[in-house]
Amino acid sequence: MSYQKRVLSLIVIDSLIVFTSVYICCFILFPGFIMPAVKQLVLISTTLLLSHHIFAYKYKMYQRAWEYASVSEMVTVLKAVTFSIITAAIIQLIIGQHVYFRILTTTWMMHMFLIGGSRFSWRIYKDKHFSEKTKVKKRTLIIGAGSAGILVARQLKHSNGELIPLAFIDDDKQKQHLEILGLPVLGGLNMLKDAVKDLKIENIIIAIPSLNKRELHNIYEECSKTMVNTQMMPMFEDLVTGKVSVSEIRNVEPGDLLGRMPVELDTNSISKFITNSVVLVTGAGGSIGSEICRQVSQFKPSKLILLGHGENSIYTIEMELKSSLCNNIEIVTEIADITDRDKIFSIMNEYRPRVVFHAAAHKHVPLMERNPEEAIKNNVIGTKNVAEAAGENYVETFVMISTDKAVNPTSVMGATKRIAEMIVQELNQKSNTRFVAVRFGNVLGSRGSVIPLFKNQISKGGPITVTHPDMTRYFMTIPEASRLVLQAGARAEGGEIFVLDMGEPVKIVDLAKNLIRLSGYSEDEIEITYSGIRPGEKLFEEILNQNEAKDYQVHPKIFVGKPVNLESTKITDLLETYSYLDRETLKGILLYMTNQSTENIKVVV
Repeated sequence: MSYQKRVLSLIVIDSLIVFTSVYICCFILFPGFIMPAVKQLVLISTTLLLSHHIFAYKYKMYQRAWEYASVSEMVTVLKAVTFSIITAAIIQLIIGQHVYFRILTTTWMMHMFLIGGSRFSWRIYKDKHFSEKTKVKKRTLIIGAGSAGILVARQLKHSNGELIPLAFIDDDKQKQHLEILGLPVLGGLNMLKDAVKDLKIENIIIAIPSLNKRELHNIYEECSKTMVNTQMMPMFEDLVTGKVSVSEIRNVEPGDLLGRMPVELDTNSISKFITNSVVLVTGAGGSIGSEICRQVSQFKPSKLILLGHGENSIYTIEMELKSSLCNNIEIVTEIADITDRDKIFSIMNEYRPRVVFHAAAHKHVPLMERNPEEAIKNNVIGTKNVAEAAGENYVETFVMISTDKAVNPTSVMGATKRIAEMIVQELNQKSNTRFVAVRFGNVLGSRGSVIPLFKNQISKGGPITVTHPDMTRYFMTIPEASRLVLQAGARAEGGEIFVLDMGEPVKIVDLAKNLIRLSGYSEDEIEITYSGIRPGEKLFEEILNQNEAKDYQVHPKIFVGKPVNLESTKITDLLETYSYLDRETLKGILLYMTNQSTENIKVVV
């Protein structure tokens, strides 16, 4: 029904109700047909009709979506009817007519019943239609009966999505055993398993956006015991800013279950560091590089240069940034290989950036074990090219992305990243540019991380492959990692290795089990198999070796490791000879170099 037809229908219905209710009330009040004169009845009806439409317009009774009517709509009907009756009585007094209070009082009740009933019949029809649809929708339980939970329930009840809410769970005893929007609040979290079983729940939504990580972890642990798919309501700030709608219920991600609060950094120092500066990001199309670009763009640099080797990934982040920034920042794209020294020097000389974030690298451990010469070419020579170009072109701050695998490396990838750290530390001693490195743990959701692999394996019905039951890793989210990079640049004095306090390491097998439960399966349905430790992998990772003790902190969650030195001639010799060596010899030299250097330092210390 169109808007015009809808309004016209309501006006006609209300007019009929106003006219007929007066006469109905007269028959009720005067059963012997001793009624007021017809002239007086017409006057009462006319004044009521006029005043009703005036107040119906004032309270927008013809503009409301009555299929979603609730208490506020009932209050609107009460106000409009009451004020229309009072106005009709005043008009009759003004023109000197007798006021029939009994008729007006009874008419008021009749109006409330008939006008309210005509409106709420739309809601009754909608709810009846809704109850019929529950048979084909996923039966959903909402954890949290606060404002957020009610918002989700209302949205789901009146949407055409695949979820239908049946009940709430809430630890607030004042809400328990009550009904909200027609849905019962069954009890606290201790009632979760029984509720899922009794109501045959197929989906759980956690609708408490204010939860911290530890509280969310505890609630999720209870949800995981039910083996039911669990999702989360978006954050309130995302709803308010329009990034997402209430209907965009998201799956619980492993990042929600780190068991610690995400690191929040000093935005003031970062703003001073980046705002109105020319910033260049290498590897800008990768998981970390693209997120660094998003974070940097929030601080309004004068120009942001996206440098990468893959045209598709650079195009994607360019389009995303241009769409979100509305052309407020100049975005420049450069397709280049960091091993092309002449091209890198040319780009650096053309744009003269104040800040360089170097995220381009080969990061996949098993692949680099099989291709050590490519790891050297990209991670060592590429870093050397970008860093030296930055130094020669008076870049103020150069931030290199490193890894915890560079600590006591057992892999080619880790060894080449350690050598890259040494290169920027040495350049820091020779150049006016401030060179620093930032070490990450495993980044949840990044390309090459275990999360996409596990999700893909689950979608195929398993099994999930884990290398070893005791393997542990430090984890952080992509936004955390990117903020750390920005903070490192803002606090850099030169030569530091910045490390994030990532809490306790997590067992990979526990992560796999959590993902299985998150997806609504049990370990009986999705098998976990062990493939054995791959070449170059460790059972556990470290963030600093014993010679790189925590020197000082620049933030409650960020500390600085003491830089270590290495004779530059060793790196020069490696770069001059690596292309002539077979792969196994090359791997041996890399691991000997990076681990032997710490032994030499141990003697010096």
